Amino acid sequence: MTRPPDTRDRPDPATTATTAATAATAATAATTATAATAATAAPADPATLTFARLRRRLHGIAYRMLGTVAEAEDVVQDAWLRWHEADRGRIDNAEAWLVTVTTRLSIDRLRMAKTQREHYAGIWLPEPELTESPATPEQLSERADDLSVAFLLLLERLSPEARAAFLLREVFDADYADVARAIGKSEAACRQLVSRARVQLRDERPRFAVPRETHLRLLQGFAQAMERGDMAALQSMLAEDAELIGDGGGKVPSFPKPLVGGWRIAKVFAVGPQRHGQTVRAELALLNGDWAVLRFIDGQLESAQCYETDGERIVRIHAQRNPDKLLRIALARGAC
Repeated sequence: MTRPPDTRDRPDPATTATTAATAATAATAATTATAATAATAAPADPATLTFARLRRRLHGIAYRMLGTVAEAEDVVQDAWLRWHEADRGRIDNAEAWLVTVTTRLSIDRLRMAKTQREHYAGIWLPEPELTESPATPEQLSERADDLSVAFLLLLERLSPEARAAFLLREVFDADYADVARAIGKSEAACRQLVSRARVQLRDERPRFAVPRETHLRLLQGFAQAMERGDMAALQSMLAEDAELIGDGGGKVPSFPKPLVGGWRIAKVFAVGPQRHGQTVRAELALLNGDWAVLRFIDGQLESAQCYETDGERIVRIHAQRNPDKLLRIALARGAC
């Protein structure tokens, strides 16, 4: 039976030959929590309080830049260490300083990551992140628009500097003076970067504006059909030219290129209960600000699936199956 929505909340394994083991991933996840711990350890310290107040914004920048939670947390921790060691008496604007440091650290990491991702086994997808439910529908809509897996994947087309400029200007509403300071370029150069990025991304942005309730109802029905292995029901909810894009990271089986066709995708999901019986379980969860499906098999998290719909049918599914990129969600759900 489909569970009700649950809003509880590593390293990117894109290397040429070696990826982090699950134990190392868990260890690093614990290590990268240092910044958060430090930021709350001394509430009387104004500098610590300033960092704690800005930490969510810094994480948001780093995660959108890098597409992996672990690397974003590493960047935020590095920013904290630099902030802790800085001569704050010479810093006029703490937020601008921290945003600049976080952005430049992210650019450096993304340069290295882009080289590694060229040798990634199969299709690379961003690491999904469990998100808490915002207070209002407007906040949920704003978060989903610029945090979706589809949007993060689209940003991979941009150079590190263009990605930073575009995000700071279009998502975080920074003025061009702040963008220029953050990436170390002139305002005129930043305007060009943002303009070109808009053009580059314009035709690939999501085509459909679907009410959140409609999206949720469609996913509820799909998750229930997935648990039953109901081929007819699954196919009826998929567009004829729907796409399934999977990331196995070379660690678990996944399609080397997008699987196209509603019937073919329905068949993939229908076979699960035939092989695993009632141990197949689908739960709704908020991932990257929008409703998604977590599929469990034998109590283990098998995939995190983010959906694009046109309001009537599912048009695209991004299925994250790489165990390293599922670890944080699995730990949060007690499914390791």
